[in-house]
Amino acid sequence: MTDYQIRYGAEVAEALRADRPVVALESTIVSHGLPRPDNLRVAREIEAAVRADGAVPATIGMVDGDLVVGLDDTQLTRLASSDGVAKLSVRDLALAAATRADGATTVAATSAVAAAAGIRVFATGGLGGVHREAAQTFDESADLTALSGTPIAVVCAGVKSILDVGATLERLETLGVAVVGYRSRRFPGFFVTDGGFDLDWSVDSPEQVAAALAARAGHGVSAGALIVANPLPTDEQLDPALHDRTLADGLARLAAEAVTGKAVTPFLLAHFHSATDGASLAVNVRIILRNAALAARIAVAAAGRR
Repeated sequence: MTDYQIRYGAEVAEALRADRPVVALESTIVSHGLPRPDNLRVAREIEAAVRADGAVPATIGMVDGDLVVGLDDTQLTRLASSDGVAKLSVRDLALAAATRADGATTVAATSAVAAAAGIRVFATGGLGGVHREAAQTFDESADLTALSGTPIAVVCAGVKSILDVGATLERLETLGVAVVGYRSRRFPGFFVTDGGFDLDWSVDSPEQVAAALAARAGHGVSAGALIVANPLPTDEQLDPALHDRTLADGLARLAAEAVTGKAVTPFLLAHFHSATDGASLAVNVRIILRNAALAARIAVAAAGRR
């Protein structure tokens, strides 16, 4: 009989036993979000950024059907360099395990697995959300509903600007997912600092985020995630005019080529990379490294409260 229990990397297992700060990291950025060979280099840099701020990185993914919290470098290399790595949301995990697949976990799956493992903080680049034309297609990321029932802090740069940002914020509100700006009252737009929408709440320190997590746990009322929206400084964002031109062209190509579903985000991110001569890739890397560092500081602050 096959054992389908979650596997743990040795470093992560020891950190969890000792109640040391741990930060969950997704693996879709490795397999689907960044071009080769940059993807493996950046994945290692993300883990190093978490360590530099005092926490243990736990990159989550599936290797030969085994769901692993804390991929080692060999496993990380396999997901970064292999063709046919499946993109796994929560619904896909059991089927992928049963068929012995290699898979990379999305925000939804990473959050759910991390919470099941007892990890309280997760760093990513940007969330999935409501797609443009969703009123006709009903195309909405599973990230949103997954986060409605997953008690974890997700540090991100908002939702990708290729999505319907306003509709995504409305859905998060309906689903009971709290959103707080980190040192900002404006919701970031991933590649750009300002996504065009105000936020009700802002925090100024990792300690305040840790306090919010402690309050949620103490109240025992909400099971939803806390989205910590961490905008890029304006001098590090993609030029807004270049961003807008590239997005408009990408959306036109998307429609012309009838790209839908899971393929939309990788298609548009690849278009941004090529159309901006790699500038969007540099911004994407800055985003995830900054988010990883902030998530580590939050995890350290949360561990200090315990």
